[in-house]
Amino acid sequence: MAERTSVILGATSALGQAVARALAARGESLVLVARDAERLARVSADLEARGAAVTSHLGDFDDLSVHAGLLDAVGEADDYWLFYGTLPDQAACERDWDEAAAALHTNFISAASLLTHVANRLEPRGRGSIVVVGSVAGDRGRGSNYVYGSAKGALALFCQGLRNRLSKRGVQVVTIKPGFIDTPMTAAVEKKPAALWSTPERVAADMVRARDKGTEVRYAPWFWQPIMSIIKGVPERIFKRLSL
Repeated sequence: MAERTSVILGATSALGQAVARALAARGESLVLVARDAERLARVSADLEARGAAVTSHLGDFDDLSVHAGLLDAVGEADDYWLFYGTLPDQAACERDWDEAAAALHTNFISAASLLTHVANRLEPRGRGSIVVVGSVAGDRGRGSNYVYGSAKGALALFCQGLRNRLSKRGVQVVTIKPGFIDTPMTAAVEKKPAALWSTPERVAADMVRARDKGTEVRYAPWFWQPIMSIIKGVPERIFKRLSL
């Protein structure tokens, strides 16, 4: 079987690192992309110590003008994994539109830009995959995080359309919808019921399986699918009275 090359966009995130380690263990080559040079160097060194073939590139994903050139520098690859994002302060976003706009830009606009450039590279080749990290937060707007949730909801819809477009050309688009993951991004969350929280390693394993099987949408862990089905089924007149 030919060696696969995966591009990890947002390679210094906890989940990006977990997926990179899982792919390295399978002998896949890795191209890491992130904006923090020091952290990127540490992640690269760790993967190389594990025997992985690694190259790395610096890039600020929020800057749409660099996307095309960055992907040109990365070169051809089989799979592209999109991990980066922020978890904004909902209260701050409510007080200040600039805060909300920045969160929407990072979590949706810049992601959509990158995915468009990736799609235009894979479509003529007629193979490859794009794996995108969304969130269960994007399944229904909740007062506690609707800015983040709306960005992830828009991203899921964008990926659905991209899947419809690219499936006709042999390129798969996989949307992963994780629930709560214990990472530095969620460190400020005080209450973490063990039954609902997962680890980056568990979610990473789900992501790799989804790519291998050609799954279109996967909740990670699996139990979030029935949970979100129930939440989506609550009538709006009742849902708006809930504190979620």
